[in-house]
Amino acid sequence: MAILLHWLSALCVLGLLGIGLLMVHADLAPLRRFQLYQWHKSVGITVLLLTGLRLVWRFGHAPPPHPDGMPARERRAASAAHLTLYGLLVGLPLAGWAVVSLSPFNIPTVLYGLIPWPHLPLSTRIADPAAGEAVMKRVHAYGAWILGLLVLLHVAAALRHHWVLRDDVLRRMLPGWRGGEPGDGGHGRGTPILRPQTLIRNR
Repeated sequence: MAILLHWLSALCVLGLLGIGLLMVHADLAPLRRFQLYQWHKSVGITVLLLTGLRLVWRFGHAPPPHPDGMPARERRAASAAHLTLYGLLVGLPLAGWAVVSLSPFNIPTVLYGLIPWPHLPLSTRIADPAAGEAVMKRVHAYGAWILGLLVLLHVAAALRHHWVLRDDVLRRMLPGWRGGEPGDGGHGRGTPILRPQTLIRNR
């Protein structure tokens, strides 16, 4: 379940970043831009729901331990990066939802053209909805850039674990991973690391 939710979230986030860049920077016809905004809102709410499911699952299921020998500072950095990612995966959809809810255009949100989604009750509780919308737009935009950088860092760290450190941090998030055993160095049963001395003995 954790693996499934992880990759669904990853695909959605990549889609959101791509759609967001097109919406803001591409020279699009008004109808195409409107369609992209609707898709962006739909996928954003999907990320919010998926993140809620991931948090519920995480509270009941401990993640695999860090590989043996991983320095304490790297463990702290990994934990901080994951907490920041979770915060952005909750905060950014909420900020986008707030932008839509405070917009003077009052354009309805229909998820994937099928499911009506309500606005947040903000416009009647904020003295200046236009100012609130502007603030939320900046929060959403800056947060999206931070999320993009964290995604790149996340990918780079996973590749470093796989190609440089040669542990199972990347493999454990792939479908079909069977898990490791305590004291196996974090490599995972069924996915041994072949070292030169091992090859010599086998010959």
